[in-house]
Amino acid sequence: EKWYFQGSNAPAAHNYKDLVLYVAGDPSGSMSILYTDNPKKGDWKAVPFILSDLQDPALFIDDDDKAYMFWGSSNVYPLRARTLDKNDLFRPSKQIYELFNLDESKHGWERFGENHGDTVIEGYMEGAWLTKYNNTYYMQYAAPGTEFNVYGDGVYMSKSPLGPYRYAPNNPVSYKPGGFMNGAGHGSTVIGPENKHWHFATMALSVNMNWERRICMFLTGFDKEGLMYTDTTFGDYPHYAPAVAGKMGTFTGWMLLSYKKPVQVSSTYERYRGEHLVDENVKTFWVAEKNDGQQWIEIDLVNTSTVNAIQLNYHDFQSNIFGKKPGLYHRYFIEASLDRKTWWVLVDRKTSYKDVPNDYIEIGTPRMVRYVRYRNIHVPTPRLAISDLRIFGRGRGRSPRKVTNLLVRRYQDRRDAIITWEQQANCQGYNVLWGIAPNKLYSSWLVYDKNFLQLKSLTVDQSYYFAVEAFNENGVSERTSTIKCA
Repeated sequence: EKWYFQGSNAPAAHNYKDLVLYVAGDPSGSMSILYTDNPKKGDWKAVPFILSDLQDPALFIDDDDKAYMFWGSSNVYPLRARTLDKNDLFRPSKQIYELFNLDESKHGWERFGENHGDTVIEGYMEGAWLTKYNNTYYMQYAAPGTEFNVYGDGVYMSKSPLGPYRYAPNNPVSYKPGGFMNGAGHGSTVIGPENKHWHFATMALSVNMNWERRICMFLTGFDKEGLMYTDTTFGDYPHYAPAVAGKMGTFTGWMLLSYKKPVQVSSTYERYRGEHLVDENVKTFWVAEKNDGQQWIEIDLVNTSTVNAIQLNYHDFQSNIFGKKPGLYHRYFIEASLDRKTWWVLVDRKTSYKDVPNDYIEIGTPRMVRYVRYRNIHVPTPRLAISDLRIFGRGRGRSPRKVTNLLVRRYQDRRDAIITWEQQANCQGYNVLWGIAPNKLYSSWLVYDKNFLQLKSLTVDQSYYFAVEAFNENGVSERTSTIKCA
């Protein structure tokens, strides 16, 4: 019913004891804190005080009812904080506290650019978010830039909301630079079912404009030494949802069956060809000549496999649609066959009124399938455009063998390393895993086809441990022994 007049920019909410929801995020940078006890109704009210020069604000109310505002979005200035008097309409303190800034000379992952490769522009620090766990404060921040595959979240730890803060040795704690969707930055950590922590963040699409994104969520934990971590391994493959007790947030084991498989399409517009539907790259896409009911896609899985789930990723090609407008919906159905003669319906969205730009469907009763055919009925965009039609399940062949000849060499610039291994037969790709101890391999990078990785996200004075596993549509290999790189 009421909201900021100019919309919102990086709004952050704080749930106060399930009684009141507070939000800050006016695009102007000058704002009141909004609050409501009925967020579904949306009757937001504003506190009378205006806080100025806030970008990416984050409100935090501690267990002792003391309140704080954190903010920052800059490649010059540090994260900052003010205390707020919660019992006096959130009156802000005059004093501004400077918490910490990027230190790119030591922290490789904070460097700007795709794969941290820009040596001219300084990285950006933004998206503050504070989590309290076991009387320790975890100040999360994003770097180095929204539009890059290496956008992630790091964390500093303290015994006080205002510091002093110390850098976590396993940073970045939320990082997903490889695979179909990249990035895991500008996040917030919240508590879900069974008191499990989840980290929500943004992933770069960055085709129509730099800050075009999708939202990801990863199970998050705190180890015995108090280090925060997220599990992003196979992070864009199917995982169990928060409501699935005992399995929540874990990988289902359903592998990608459609990668680089033969594709036929009904029509093609300009250079946007059908092979982009199976290339595991969200930035490439197929566009049909029209958006009518005569458009279709057919994928030959080559090998008869068990299909458990399908993800259909539409693309906003010249859509001119901004935001969630009423009346947007997608209609289609997906058929399956063993012989291209007899077809049955695998997914039925023929009468749907849902807007599903990234639709995900688990097959109630998994089926043995060789051919998969998408048939379009309606899309809300001027043209039918799809970045990838991803089919998940398990093949009937063998998983790859254990990777051999794993080598890690750290460069003179200790922020960088080269990891190589023996190319495996019968293999789609590899997960490179690393961390600060053999039992703390919290970071991973999914690599398709190649048998090397240039890694530029290390901390200068930190030793690391590495391992690699191979995978294909049949499963995942045994992981290599862990090797140390000092």
